[in-house]
Amino acid sequence: MKKKRLRSGYTTGACAAAAAKAAVLLLLRAEALKRGSAEGFRVVDIPFPDGSRHKFSVVNPKLLTHDYQFISSASVIKDAGDDPDITHGAEITATAKILQKSGSRGERPFARSSEGQDNSNGEVASSLPIVIKGGKGVGRVTKPGLSVPVGGPAINPVPGKMIEEAVREGAKAEDFQASGHPDFRAIEITISVPNGEELAEKTLNSRLGIEGGISILGTTGIVRPVSADAWTATISSSMDVAKATGQKEIVLSAGRASEKAHMKKYHLPDEAYVLMGDHLEFSLREAAAHGFEKVHLCAQWAKMVKIAMATPQTHVRFGAMDIKKAVGFLDSLEINVPQGRDFNTAREIFDHIQSSGANVSSALQRVCGAARKYAEGIANGTKVLTHLVSYTGDITADSE
Repeated sequence: MKKKRLRSGYTTGACAAAAAKAAVLLLLRAEALKRGSAEGFRVVDIPFPDGSRHKFSVVNPKLLTHDYQFISSASVIKDAGDDPDITHGAEITATAKILQKSGSRGERPFARSSEGQDNSNGEVASSLPIVIKGGKGVGRVTKPGLSVPVGGPAINPVPGKMIEEAVREGAKAEDFQASGHPDFRAIEITISVPNGEELAEKTLNSRLGIEGGISILGTTGIVRPVSADAWTATISSSMDVAKATGQKEIVLSAGRASEKAHMKKYHLPDEAYVLMGDHLEFSLREAAAHGFEKVHLCAQWAKMVKIAMATPQTHVRFGAMDIKKAVGFLDSLEINVPQGRDFNTAREIFDHIQSSGANVSSALQRVCGAARKYAEGIANGTKVLTHLVSYTGDITADSE
């Protein structure tokens, strides 16, 4: 059967940029539209970092007035394609308004310049001052080490640049000239995600020190289905935070069960814990590049055996464990596993070792030792301690 081609989608950053352009177009068309009406405006296209252009459907466009000023908003519904992204279907909203100089009441609305106006001395769209803020559902950074300073909204630099470029395009399209508005100071864009706080609970944001909502992310604008990019970016960011908060050792865990087992026994600070998933080699090299003095490596039996057998990527899609090879490997460690027996799973081998009663602790420690040796080779000499986590959620063996 022919495999279905997975569909790509768009990042939260790309959606925010499209919504921002839509909101600015509405704002600057204020005089051309009936106040409070935004009908007939449903699609925008924006530039991406690679120079390509992409179209987005706009929902919920609104044009309102407040304190003698127009305020506009527009939303884009995130389509993550076939990627299992928790923000798929989220509404990304941008609100736009004009910031005026101190003391200005703004008795007349700011809008597009009138046709035929002399713009030769005006402020061109490429240098238009833009202020980007985070609203409801967009997280705020509370720990150092990320690409956004503490106290700032969790809108990463590339999405921020995409928003700026999209807004400037919208201003240029409407022939907006700041020089035609003597009280003009900047265009303010506020990005919000109505259910962002709920979505953030399903992410690692709190671990990274991002509170109150999701992050506006993306380095290309495109979400590749089942891509490793999101995982590895989070791993790197977690290590950045660990380093910035003074951690000298970190814990790499294959999953939450392994992480919780280590927390229960060792009680290291939250910032020290990094969920690596199946990205073993990447995580170890990244830890070495960050200069950590020690790495704790936690995994349950099947993944620990894979690591001990020198497997750089432990996900099953890169190949299920060859049980016969695993039995042969364990035999090379002088662990008594019957060569002729047909084991179906790695768990079955583990249960056999546990029930054999033949110096189980020493056998499991030898597996941990082999895994440590392989990991330290990848980590360029950084000290690694391996911890085997039982299926009941406890650390049952260590490499030393």
